[in-house]
Amino acid sequence: MGRVVIKYVWEIPVRVTHWVNVLAIVTLCVTGFYIGAPKTLALSPSQYVMGWLRFAHFVAGYALAVSVLARIYWSFVGNEYARWRVFFPWFTAAGRRKMLEVFRWYVFLSRQAPNEVGLNAMAATVYLLVFLLYLFLIVTGFALYVQYAPHSLMHFLFGWLALLVPSQWLRLAHHLAMWFLIGFVINHVYSGWLVDIRVKGGVMSGIFSGYKSMEE
Repeated sequence: MGRVVIKYVWEIPVRVTHWVNVLAIVTLCVTGFYIGAPKTLALSPSQYVMGWLRFAHFVAGYALAVSVLARIYWSFVGNEYARWRVFFPWFTAAGRRKMLEVFRWYVFLSRQAPNEVGLNAMAATVYLLVFLLYLFLIVTGFALYVQYAPHSLMHFLFGWLALLVPSQWLRLAHHLAMWFLIGFVINHVYSGWLVDIRVKGGVMSGIFSGYKSMEE
């Protein structure tokens, strides 16, 4: 066995945006379920239950949008593990080979666990798709939101989508995208624990501390 070294992998902006995304997604899912299928929770209209839940949904939506934009910015100025190139491993033959190796391990066809310092090739590809899903949710969400503010800057930026796609289809697409995101979260937690148990590199603790232990 080689010497074990501790490496600083996940910088503060990466960790902060990750946890902002977690809190925003949980809030958006819970409030979104209620908005889509409301139940009577108040004793009188003055309690404004739907209004407060919609407000929480909008605030979480803004938080997710800012967090995603901040992470995209950091992909150009962050360290080597956060750079945008990490999310395009299939551009090289070596990257495609690593993707296949990790995929084989995930589906129990190989015993060779991924031991990357940063993201492995398969995870990086999935995260790219997740960020595209974030952008889809943000755009469709704001397109629905700005219908109530027809003369605002936000309506100028996103209102055009409601002219191309009926509102009900936007709501359906927004709702289905949420389920895709929930599916990713389940797999994300499972994969993180699986890699942490098999590789013992501090995958789970690293998203809190920023450090991972690696065999040199």
